[in-house]
Amino acid sequence: MRQETQVLDEAEAGAEITPMISFDHVGKRFFKKGKPFQALGDAHFDVRPGEFVSIVGPSGCGKSTLLNITAGLMKPSSGNVRYKDAPVEKVNTSVGYVTQADTLLPWRTVRQNVAIPLEIRHHPRAERAGLIDEMIEKVGLADFGNHYPAELSGGMRKRVVLARTLIYQPETLLMDEPFGALDAQLKLVLQQELLRLWADAGTTILFVTHDLAEAVTLSDRVVVVSSRPGMMRTIKTIDIERPRNVFDVRFDDRFRELQQELWAILQDDMLKGGEM
Repeated sequence: MRQETQVLDEAEAGAEITPMISFDHVGKRFFKKGKPFQALGDAHFDVRPGEFVSIVGPSGCGKSTLLNITAGLMKPSSGNVRYKDAPVEKVNTSVGYVTQADTLLPWRTVRQNVAIPLEIRHHPRAERAGLIDEMIEKVGLADFGNHYPAELSGGMRKRVVLARTLIYQPETLLMDEPFGALDAQLKLVLQQELLRLWADAGTTILFVTHDLAEAVTLSDRVVVVSSRPGMMRTIKTIDIERPRNVFDVRFDDRFRELQQELWAILQDDMLKGGEM
């Protein structure tokens, strides 16, 4: 059914399933030169297990802040976040976090970068090589295991980051505009790769993007946030059949309708001077 899921209906819609992530009226206030400013106003929605949810909204509306709170890297000023029905009160080791920067260590090869989570978790040394080779192959870098980051393209480095994040099998991926700096063609390739990896692993994904087409292409639902202080405008269900081909789906009539509907919700905030 083609319908727009309203924010206030979220609790009822997911009542039968324990959410993977639950935002209960989450707000965040920062201080600049001693003066407070509200970055995030009121986030109130759930993310279900195995769901792909994107967050869109103007710059400065608290999208990345919401990911940081979910990861346990900062505390909310109001409300709370629950992960699998437990409050997030410290660093959340059940999630993997992919940021805009690739954060690879330049002095380590691809294999050595991918190995970092296994080393941190003291995974048995005898099992590491096989796991690393398997994950590098999954992201299409089987021939580049001994290369250093400086020898790789931007898209390859993003693949290494994905491999490093996925190798310890996080239940949830937090992704903050991971493909934002890439050219349009490469972005499509990595979007398709992400959908394949997501389908194989059954991971829950909370994805921040400024690209409405990307949000519609990838997501089960899209959360629309207003300009600062970020308030929930709506949650749009993306009722396009899966599996999706990231190129072909853009010629689907429903794709264009959804993109236009999302822009209609966001355009007032854009005209006020906000930027995606």
